[in-house]
Amino acid sequence: MIIKVLLVDDEKDFVETLAQRLEVRDFDVKTAFDGDQALGLVREFDFDVIILDVLMPGKDGIQTLKEIKDLRPLAHVIMLTGNATVDTAIEGMKLGAYDYLMKPTETEILVEKIMSAHKIKAEHEERIRQAEIKGLLKRRGW
Repeated sequence: MIIKVLLVDDEKDFVETLAQRLEVRDFDVKTAFDGDQALGLVREFDFDVIILDVLMPGKDGIQTLKEIKDLRPLAHVIMLTGNATVDTAIEGMKLGAYDYLMKPTETEILVEKIMSAHKIKAEHEERIRQAEIKGLLKRRGW
């Protein structure tokens, strides 16, 4: 199964370089350069993992995270920043961020986080499917 990743950061060179590094590892990567563009893609595609910069012009990462979780509660979001503060990290985690990494982060560490987040999302989706099947069978009296 190919993991679908959305990479959101206002630093174009960073986004393009990281996208290439993830694509060579067989991730399906889409990119956005601001929160609104990211939300448009989240509405259109069911991403497994979203890599989201905290500090962006316009809609920042925290506001974007809130809206992503409203649209796709099961999507796992990894917050990235070069300017992390403890308060921002805590706020992001309270709002449902899966993890929080400082930029620059080593690609292998990010890949491990993506794989771990995807595994948890897949397990949640399977539990939901099983509950739906049980409910359907119960309604039909099976």
